[in-house]
Formats: sequence, C-alpha cells, structure tokens
Amino acid sequence: MSWSAEDEAAILDTIDKFVANDVAPIAREKDLADEYPHELVETMKELGLFGATIGEEFGGLSLSASTYARIVQKISAAWMAPGGIFNSHLIMAAAIERFGTEEQKQQYLPLMAEGTLRGGIALTEPNAGTDLQSIRCVARRDGDEYVVNGSKMWITNALNGNCLALLVKTDPDAEPRHRGMSMLIIRTKDDEGNLLPGITINKIKKTCYRAIDTAEVVFEDFRVSIDQLVGGEEGRGFHIAVGGLELGRINVAARGAGIAQGALKLALRYAQERETFGKPIIKHQAIQLKLGEMAAKVEAAKLLVDQAARMYDSGQRCDLEAGMAKYFASEAGVFCSQEAMRIFGGYGFSTEYEIERYYRDAMLMCVGEGTNEMQRIIIAKQLAAREAI
Repeated sequence: MSWSAEDEAAILDTIDKFVANDVAPIAREKDLADEYPHELVETMKELGLFGATIGEEFGGLSLSASTYARIVQKISAAWMAPGGIFNSHLIMAAAIERFGTEEQKQQYLPLMAEGTLRGGIALTEPNAGTDLQSIRCVARRDGDEYVVNGSKMWITNALNGNCLALLVKTDPDAEPRHRGMSMLIIRTKDDEGNLLPGITINKIKKTCYRAIDTAEVVFEDFRVSIDQLVGGEEGRGFHIAVGGLELGRINVAARGAGIAQGALKLALRYAQERETFGKPIIKHQAIQLKLGEMAAKVEAAKLLVDQAARMYDSGQRCDLEAGMAKYFASEAGVFCSQEAMRIFGGYGFSTEYEIERYYRDAMLMCVGEGTNEMQRIIIAKQLAAREAI
C-alpha cells in the first residue's frame, strides 16, 4: 500500500495526540516505578503500531520506514522506552515477512499486526553480543522437532510478550561459523499466558529503559516443531538476523534523535523560566552556545535517520546509512541530554524533573542494536568497499 502525503500527515497528527494524551502523562510515573505500561500497550494496539511496517495483506499498516521513523522520534521525544515494545516486535515480523515460508507468514503476521502476538528478537547471549557468531544456544534435531538448550540475555518483550525469533546453532561444528546458525519462531506462552515447559524467564533490573521488560530467557530441553524454522532451511539464521538489524538500527537512531529533541525542548523551556543575576538564563551567552549546538545536532540527526529510512524503503542495502544514522543520532541523544542536565544544574538530578530520565535513557542507544564502536567500523568498511580503487 502506498500512503499519500495527506495520509501520512494524518497518521503523524494522530501520533502527536497519542504522545500528548497517553505517553507524556505517564512516562515519569511508570519509569520511576519500573512498571509495565499495560494500558499504553492496549492503545498502541488500537492505533495499529504493532503492525506499523507489516504488509497490508497481513493486516498491517504497511508504513514506509520513513514514516515509521518519524513516529518513533515523536514518541521518543516524550519517552524513549515504548519504542522498544514495538521495535523488537517489528524486527521479528520483518524477519518472518522477508524470509519466512508462506505458511509462517499466514500463521504469525496477522496476529502480530493486531498485537495478539507480541514478539521480540532473541540474539544476544551472556557471552555473545556484537559477535553473534559466538552464540552457544543449540537446537538439536530430534525427529520432527528441535530440542533447544541455552540462554539469551537482554531480550525485550520476553516477559510481557508471547513469541520470539530465536537465533540458534543447528550445526555447532560448521565452518565458517555463520553457516551453522538458524532462526526459529517460538511461542513462549500458551493461550492462557502461561510459560511453556522448558522456558524460564528472569527480569533484569536496569538503570535506564525502565518499565519495559528486558529479561534473561533460559531454554532447557525446550521443544519446537521443525515447521517453525524460518524459511524452512537451516544455515540462514545469521543472514536473517543481520538483515533485521537494519530496521532495528533505524529505530534506535530515531529514538536517539527523539531523545535529543525532547532534551532540547525541556532545556529551552527551563532556560526561559530560570533566572540568575536578574535575567532568564537563556540571555546568558554560555547557555545560548549550548542550545545552539544542541539544535544543530538534533536537525542533523533527523536528516541522517530520514536518509537511512528512505534507502531502506527503496530496497537498497543500507547498513552504511543505518550505521551512520544510529551512531550520530544516538550520540546526539547523549550530548543533548548531558547539556540539558548542565542547563538544569542541580535540579537536573531531582526526579521531580524529567530531564534525568532522558540522561539515563540516552546512553542505552549507544549500545543497543550494535555498539557505536562497531558502527564506526561498519561505516569505514562500507566506505572502503564502495570507493574501492
């Protein structure tokens, strides 16, 4: 489906109202209490956010990555965490839609689009993060089933969701290592919401990104049908995982840009209200210098995010552009939240002011979906490949 400019504007206007009426009023309370926003999730279902990028033929909105990124920015400018609920979900959906069998698409995508199934992507392990080829979670073939043993860490939607795209080793001895990796679609809970046998989920307490469930998932002789092998072919898991990270990095970049924009807005308002030496602090040149640089970084981050999203929409390989957007926008979020904390001064350290949440949340964007150190390596390698002499 191709949305007109007027349609996209109407969608973004709806998101603005959603942020003002549903997101912003609860962000501080839910974050400080580390309480999952169940009511907000129900509203997200009604808005179709769980089907944002899923094809219309499966009940999704079929939004472009460009529109999706703008939605993420708007939500993150008020509260970064909810973007993670549908980001991990949509990465899983994209993996099924791009690489799954027709039966898998029909089985999962309509339920994921309506939010009945809420999923995540289970890649990271206690000893394997950026180096995905080092995973140890093994799926051993046993007749018409795989028997899974191992653990995953930092998995979003594990506790409150009910399905995962699980990266496993189906051939631990394969060389090169990525040829032994496969992706499984697993249901973690039954229809009553009870964990299935062989799965244990342990919530991780975090400094930032609170209220959103992040967990360790342990598999002990967990059984899953071979029909749930994504694409019906072993050895494609690494390729599927890396392909999904492009959309994930665009989402993280958009969240970084949103954090930067939200921090700038809070700092600008405070600078006009707070007075020192008989005048608002925005009249002081030192504060103006900070606000000016923050504003420039916000706009540059938004442009890089849009560039990456447009390339993703065109179907071109965009790991260079997504890497640049993710790196710059997440660092912009850190910079702007830090500068805003300086502008707030001592009040920035009080939980009565929301800027401290932006400060805590920002750093996660530099690590999630591939560290920024890795992004710079990816950027350099892609530049060298494109400009090869």
